[in-house]
Amino acid sequence: MPASEQLEVELKFDVDAGHPAPDLRVLPGVVATSEPETFALDATYFDTENLDLASNRVTLRRRTGGTDEGWHLKRPAGPSGARRETQIGFDTASADGDVPDELTLPVRALIRTRHLIPVAAISTSRTVTTLFGAGQHPIAVLCEDLVTARSLLPNGRHQEWSEWEFELVGDTDNTKLLKAAGRALQKAGAREASSASKLARAIGTTPDVVAPHLGKRPTALDLVITDIAIHRNSLIAYDPLVRIDAPDAVHQMRVATRRLRSILTGYPGVLDTEHTAHINDELKLLARILGDARDSEVQIEIGAKLLRDEPASPDLHAALIDAEESAHARAIRAAQAAMESTRYFALLDAIDELIADPLPGPEAEVAASEAVDKAIAKSRKKIAQDRADLSRLREGSAEWEEHLHTIRKRAKQMRYRADAADPLDKKKYRTVAKAAKEVQSALGDFNDSRINRARLAEIAATGSLGPQDMFVLGRIDARQEFDGERAISAYRSAARRL
Repeated sequence: MPASEQLEVELKFDVDAGHPAPDLRVLPGVVATSEPETFALDATYFDTENLDLASNRVTLRRRTGGTDEGWHLKRPAGPSGARRETQIGFDTASADGDVPDELTLPVRALIRTRHLIPVAAISTSRTVTTLFGAGQHPIAVLCEDLVTARSLLPNGRHQEWSEWEFELVGDTDNTKLLKAAGRALQKAGAREASSASKLARAIGTTPDVVAPHLGKRPTALDLVITDIAIHRNSLIAYDPLVRIDAPDAVHQMRVATRRLRSILTGYPGVLDTEHTAHINDELKLLARILGDARDSEVQIEIGAKLLRDEPASPDLHAALIDAEESAHARAIRAAQAAMESTRYFALLDAIDELIADPLPGPEAEVAASEAVDKAIAKSRKKIAQDRADLSRLREGSAEWEEHLHTIRKRAKQMRYRADAADPLDKKKYRTVAKAAKEVQSALGDFNDSRINRARLAEIAATGSLGPQDMFVLGRIDARQEFDGERAISAYRSAARRL
């Protein structure tokens, strides 16, 4: 059986051993409950020596007993506390062999080159009561657990405790039932859980990765490190999605790498430049590798959009889309291979080390808002100079078009520098970022129309298409010309607000 995935939404409580559970048939939407059924569960949990998984609220286990024997990976699924659980049964993966690749792939960015080892052994006597809704459909389960846990870490200890778990089944958005169950269980004697998971309680305190945030009167160094941590977390979050070529994942991971670079280059005096130069270079390389996959992805999307509602032949479809799909397949394989390299994992380690122990530069103690003002002013000055240079060029010339592309990149730099001030929560920086984004988007649309028209001309020049397809190409080219003119008009309007 292949891997299966589901969203886990549950409540967890501590309770005295042997304490009777309440009758949950009174809960909203519950029409009946099953007879309690008891199972013996034995699980071994795996992590790195540094507890990289547990630190990120991830659990990986091999469990026997119960109705879902096999390997289980649980990961956070957003701020709500829900978790995404991936399961692989023993009919697919060995009970005694290595951790299945399907479960290590989503956490490669956390494990990196480190080895997985057993860190805890937990045995549970679980009594399960299923709650049914209308039509006798299961809507939730109550698990009454008697737990025996043994840490396998150095100086680990043996523990025993009891807990209740209430988990939604099927409709994991049933907040009314979840809240009512929480009240009923606490009224019956349940207490707030002392740990987020059985593993956390078994192995004790772990260095949890917390959401980056700023304190009062932050310095430039505080802001830069906070931003680096935010975008590092984004890069880590999109890593597993790029590995399966999920929609928009390459784009978002590339954006994360570019934003990390923008922090290093946009605020150069805050961190020691020599110390961060290598990280900046490696991020640049990663962005370029992801860029190849992203560019082909964009061309596929554009090709499909251009041919929408057009009577295109298979030959025209192949010329605009099929070749790009082959290019994308090659590019995504190259990106995925790079993400399995020791070089990539060394980059992630270097970013983590930078966050944990930054080497300050000469402007580290400058007020955060002062550093942002300086960075934005620098971007604004460069854009003003570029616009002045643009005015001296012949409109429509190749040089003029290339200069517009330079202004687009400058606007993106300004946007990223202003976005870096998000943790400061100041309206003036959001206003700057919005104006820069409008310029970037307008010039991006113009650049797309320019590239599209060049591609159309190349395809037409091959002489391989029939009259009908040539007519379609001409019509598409006219639309692209109009879109380009409209984009220039939007740019001129937005540029006045920079």
